[in-house]
Amino acid sequence: MQKSAAFYTLGCKLNFSETSTIARNLRDGGYDTVDFNQKADVYVINTCSVTQNADRECKRIVKKALNANPEGFVVIVGCYAQLKPEEIAELPGVDLVLGAKEKFNIVHFLDTLNKSEETQVHSCEIEEADFYESAYSIGDRTRAFLKVQDGCDYKCTYCTIPLARGISRSDTVDNILRKADEISKQGIQEIVLTGVNIGDYGKGEFGNKKHENTFMELCERLDKETKVHRIRISSIEPNLLKNELIEYTTRSQRFVPHFHIPLQSGSDEILKKMKRRYLTGLYQERVSKIKEVMPHACIGVDVIVGFPGETEEEFLKTYNFLNKLDISYLHVFTYSERDNTEAIDFEGVVPIKERKKRNKMLRILSEKKRMAFYQEQLGTTRKVLWEDENREGKMFGYTDNYVRVQAPYQKELVNQLMDVELVMLNPEGVIDAQILQPA
Repeated sequence: MQKSAAFYTLGCKLNFSETSTIARNLRDGGYDTVDFNQKADVYVINTCSVTQNADRECKRIVKKALNANPEGFVVIVGCYAQLKPEEIAELPGVDLVLGAKEKFNIVHFLDTLNKSEETQVHSCEIEEADFYESAYSIGDRTRAFLKVQDGCDYKCTYCTIPLARGISRSDTVDNILRKADEISKQGIQEIVLTGVNIGDYGKGEFGNKKHENTFMELCERLDKETKVHRIRISSIEPNLLKNELIEYTTRSQRFVPHFHIPLQSGSDEILKKMKRRYLTGLYQERVSKIKEVMPHACIGVDVIVGFPGETEEEFLKTYNFLNKLDISYLHVFTYSERDNTEAIDFEGVVPIKERKKRNKMLRILSEKKRMAFYQEQLGTTRKVLWEDENREGKMFGYTDNYVRVQAPYQKELVNQLMDVELVMLNPEGVIDAQILQPA
């Protein structure tokens, strides 16, 4: 009888790309893929551990799997599995925990699917995770997340990612081009480049520490040699986002005018405590440069509130800095203490209630910024990639500069790039689009 597997992903786009690759490996090993809510022989949960919420969410998903099939074989992989394998092994119902080195070989650990009282744990020392595994995922019929880099050599004082994923290392340019070609042949119109620190691309490309190629060189090759119509950069550090790449985007055939740039704090004092590799002056320069050459570009920002030592005054520096900055939206994270990070021992702990208040203030600011950016786009003509969703007779998509739009549903337009006019911002915060013609 054919065995089945179900998958659940917590966290970032990089995790989604890796879950899809693990799923393909299991399909090659003779497993059917079923929905996570269905009865399956194996449940694979790919975890995140950026915040404590992600840890709690993992425990909730384990219960969800066991509700679907109490005899299901539960496997935990991902960052949480690498950081705290023994903690996960204590969770009722977990059968197998695989660390960073072992997760892509999951099929080899499934010789027996019998549940036992003792959880199997296979977790390497993170120094052993010095090799590169390619991955991509297809989030829907229209776009794919393509992993180009893994790990991080930065030492930010709040972050566990280097402990969970190891040193910075990269796929080869030729292999990335092959994967992009695989994606293109499946009819996918957009690729999102993902990684832990993709601006550091090229380090460890052939197993050594130096850069064989730069991220800029990768982008040029993708632009010239792939057939996918749109390429989006998921997130890039401000110190690694060079003016050369910004200017290249303005004349690129495929790279879209959308940048997501982590800031984390608008206070230079806090940035130094975080051991970030830039100050607010450089961040301001990057935003100004983008808007100078692409006034229509969308700029997203990551920011952390409640970092130790963030007084009310320091928080207001962040708020005011972001308020004045010509950006389009924020991803707001509440600082949470993580074991084995420097920041866990810092003084000036911000009360949880205050952290939540600051988070809410920035989320409100984010919505104001997004609405202002959307208003600026009204009356313009952009290219939209339509998604395969029919919600009450409406279809949805994103413009090249990441504006969410809707129009009356037409099945034949799904996965098509269309010229549209952005007509009206509706109460749901989505822009009504008038379809003009195929792009």
